[in-house]
Amino acid sequence: MDRQFISHLAHRDHPVAAPVSGAHITRLLRRARLAEGARILDLGCGEAAWTLRALALYHDATADGVDISAEGLKSAEQAADAQGVWERIRLHETPAADFPVAEQYDLVLCVGATHAFGGLLPTAEHVRRYLRPGGLAMIGEAFWEREPTPEALARLGAEPDDYRDLPGTVALAESAGFTTVYAYTSDLSEWDEYEWSWTGTLLRWANENPGPDAAVARAAALEHRDMWLHGYRGVLGFVTLLLQRTSA
Repeated sequence: MDRQFISHLAHRDHPVAAPVSGAHITRLLRRARLAEGARILDLGCGEAAWTLRALALYHDATADGVDISAEGLKSAEQAADAQGVWERIRLHETPAADFPVAEQYDLVLCVGATHAFGGLLPTAEHVRRYLRPGGLAMIGEAFWEREPTPEALARLGAEPDDYRDLPGTVALAESAGFTTVYAYTSDLSEWDEYEWSWTGTLLRWANENPGPDAAVARAAALEHRDMWLHGYRGVLGFVTLLLQRTSA
């Protein structure tokens, strides 16, 4: 059982692969105020929950979703069909960092997927290449809510400079040629909903599907839950930045 399939199973009850509620996703997307006929790109889209919500809000928008998970993209295709927007979205099974810059978009999303580019700054620099002048990026990234303890760092397998505090995170994103025009900082209840869903859904699947794969899934869920409860809960924050590309 590979990592992509484990992630797909774990997100069955929380298809948004980030600690952000549906209401706040809508709030962020409405704040983008996309123009008629907007083009949207979602890098690391997973099951395309953000993009499908955007297409529901902006009825004449069209989108491209990019991810390496065949299972996630299949779920996205099924959801797009069920919601009647399949003609307005194209899905691409390819690494986000390899997706060609063939056109300019009005909104580029990369929420919870900055690891695909090696961190926040290279993500922001890469995303900017796809944007028309004045276009918008929506980037979701973790930050240190408070100074991490040595125990939290050890459980995360992280270093203190892997993330910044919230002001430092905003400054780093803006250094790539952006202005922050809005943002939403997830609260602890959203983190808890996300993490209990991730670990609990995977454990339930393991209980209901005995066999070698169940043992792998159970181990992954328990390791993740231990890392969260005894490591980064209340330490690691998450912010979704709405960034406007500067003209320079």
